[in-house]
Amino acid sequence: MKSMKRVLVGISTLLVMSSALVACGGNNSNSNSNASSPTTAPAANATEAPTKSTEKVTINLWSFTDEIPNMTKKYVETHPDVNVEFKTTVIATTDGAYQPALDQALAAGGKDAPDIYAAESAFVLKYTQGDASTYAANYADLGLDDQLVKDAGIAQYSVDIGSKEGQLKGLGYQATGGSFIYRRSIAKEVFGTDDPATIKTEVGPGWDKFFDAAAKLKAKGYGIVSGDGDIWHPIENSSDLGWIVDGKLHIDPKREQFLDLSKKLKDNGYHNDTTDWTEAWYADMSGTGAQPVFGFFGPAWLINYVMNGQVKDTNGDWAVTEPPTGFFWGGTWLLAHQEVTKDDAKKQAVADFIKWVTLDTSDTGLQSFWANGTMKAGEQGTKDSVASAVVMAKSNGEVPLLGGQNMFDVFVPANANASGKNLTQFDETINKIWRDQVREYTAGNKDRDKAIETFKQQVKDQLNIESE
Repeated sequence: MKSMKRVLVGISTLLVMSSALVACGGNNSNSNSNASSPTTAPAANATEAPTKSTEKVTINLWSFTDEIPNMTKKYVETHPDVNVEFKTTVIATTDGAYQPALDQALAAGGKDAPDIYAAESAFVLKYTQGDASTYAANYADLGLDDQLVKDAGIAQYSVDIGSKEGQLKGLGYQATGGSFIYRRSIAKEVFGTDDPATIKTEVGPGWDKFFDAAAKLKAKGYGIVSGDGDIWHPIENSSDLGWIVDGKLHIDPKREQFLDLSKKLKDNGYHNDTTDWTEAWYADMSGTGAQPVFGFFGPAWLINYVMNGQVKDTNGDWAVTEPPTGFFWGGTWLLAHQEVTKDDAKKQAVADFIKWVTLDTSDTGLQSFWANGTMKAGEQGTKDSVASAVVMAKSNGEVPLLGGQNMFDVFVPANANASGKNLTQFDETINKIWRDQVREYTAGNKDRDKAIETFKQQVKDQLNIESE
């Protein structure tokens, strides 16, 4: 999102953030709030038989939107006997404010340190595998073992991103495997059908077939995508290696190919040359752009929290199918501070909440509420792709925007086909530099070699990372 939350700034959603995201939520950017009022009682005498303590366990929860803090309210509602007080700190990622504040709080430690903290895909590796990973507790030390992960059917890409040297440190509640989201009416006109099983064989697998489809669409007056950003995420997250290999900047051949594919889109008029997260991009969702556009690449959150507010008269004229290559885009992971493992009561409380959010496959787990849009009793909220394939298999993923299609039929395999082994903690910065230089090349401002040379130099200047 870019992380999906970062890109949703300015969009009419319930998120508090500068990113895409993807959430429901409110509007505090730096706040503290309690899910319940604390009470205290004397500790039991060590010589007496153990009794249930009436002193609440305080959990300090840090996030960059109020999405997870709002989950604490549902947790307390569904666990009336829980003996926990949540103290939440929400700091938006606007202007990069969240990470420095979180880093300082983790390093300071003490009673006010974050017990549970959130990290999104743009920077999660810093906290699960990178510079700040030493603060994160292993899930196994919280009693959340690999069998629970397996039983819940958690997509491997999410596990890989949340793990360091085989030890799981973070999991998400969403799953952000990507699909190809296309216009049904255009599919019928150009390909003779809007059946997802057929359309996936028209646009893939592979980019050669995708561009064959682009040529067919162009002949009928349609663009296949809105801008080159639409193909970037499938390319980025299907590469064999990430940006950093053995401490050096590495340009994976699949990522380098983005230069050529982007230019091919532009030179042939296969897109409207928009930039994602701009008004022109949104216009193509509603069918009011320079030329009608066939589709977009994205996870369920793009449908739910971006397109849903932009499609207008094209609502119901969309469907999802498998993309030319597996990928994911965005997501939020939950981590626990290693210090919580030193206090049995806090460890149990933290583990119970994280389990309820990320691994509970029951009808009263967060995953079920989230997938079916039933967070608020009596209301039909937004249905979303969740971490657990088990939950999605028993949930109703039919949404009006997709003409009633059950999107989970596509997103379960999409999540399974995504890879989480090509990320680095520097992706947010490097991706921006790369995409800027690709657009310089396709616009004719630089030749191919100069664009690559500038990219390498800017990475060195900004991150002090030499090229291979």
